[in-house]
Amino acid sequence: MKFSIWPGSAAPYDQIEKLALHVEKTGWDGLWIADHFMPNRDDDNTGPTGEAWTILAALSAKIPRIRLGTLVTGNTYRHPTVLAKQAAQVDIISKGRLVFGLGAGWQENEHRAYGIEYSTVGGRMRRLEEAVQIIKNLFSKERTNFDGEFYTLKEAPLSPKPVQQNGPPLLIGGGGEKVTMRIAAQYADEWNVWGTPTVLAAKGPILEAHATTIGRDINEIQRSAQALVVHSDDPKIIEKALESTERQMIAGNSEQLCQVIQDYIDAGVSEFILPNFNLGSSLDQQIEAYDQFMEEIARNFK
Repeated sequence: MKFSIWPGSAAPYDQIEKLALHVEKTGWDGLWIADHFMPNRDDDNTGPTGEAWTILAALSAKIPRIRLGTLVTGNTYRHPTVLAKQAAQVDIISKGRLVFGLGAGWQENEHRAYGIEYSTVGGRMRRLEEAVQIIKNLFSKERTNFDGEFYTLKEAPLSPKPVQQNGPPLLIGGGGEKVTMRIAAQYADEWNVWGTPTVLAAKGPILEAHATTIGRDINEIQRSAQALVVHSDDPKIIEKALESTERQMIAGNSEQLCQVIQDYIDAGVSEFILPNFNLGSSLDQQIEAYDQFMEEIARNFK
């Protein structure tokens, strides 16, 4: 089982870098950054939000070991050829440690504020599928031609190529069962979704069914999941956390959380991602929480 962190990009870059350096030295396997430009609030979209790809590029030069990825890049924000160029360069800087997370794009207020076409769900999904094909071809071929509904490429090169052969692993994020998971089954090296073990256990067979229909070996697709974690010995705190409906959340003492991680493994998950969104506002609080999780839970599965 791999264990990775997900620092919120509202934090100053130097705080993200310090946290990354710490977890790199203490046994964590990866770090993920969300691709957003502003808070997801219709009434007030102000507030700092770091840009994902420049953060990854900087961390790639500073952090020597762990995997680095987007969770996930919004396809609507950039042309797929631009995304492919960015990903190739970050893969080069990181010496082949990038995981290229990609999704259809969902945060409507960003599109409205910046004048980016939001489209329908179906329109965004069709764009995503075309973008996946373009990016994979750009990574693996000398020239790419593509004539789609949304994108057209003519003898398009991509040079320099990524370090990883045929490009970094492609992670498709999202739990849409009809389209998103079918795209993941067809094209992705990894699939990711927010969820508890119950969610993953329910969606796993759907991913497998898509893979069977397409004729792909399901074992070629790694699965990862993230949830907010409340780690406490206080039954009242645990009970209150589990009653929350704001986000997918797991809660318990060390023994209980170990059982939850085992449940993820039983559901086919090979990487658990721990966001820092509820681990305290200061760097010291976050480091303490990550250290406790690593020592009391994660090390039992590594």
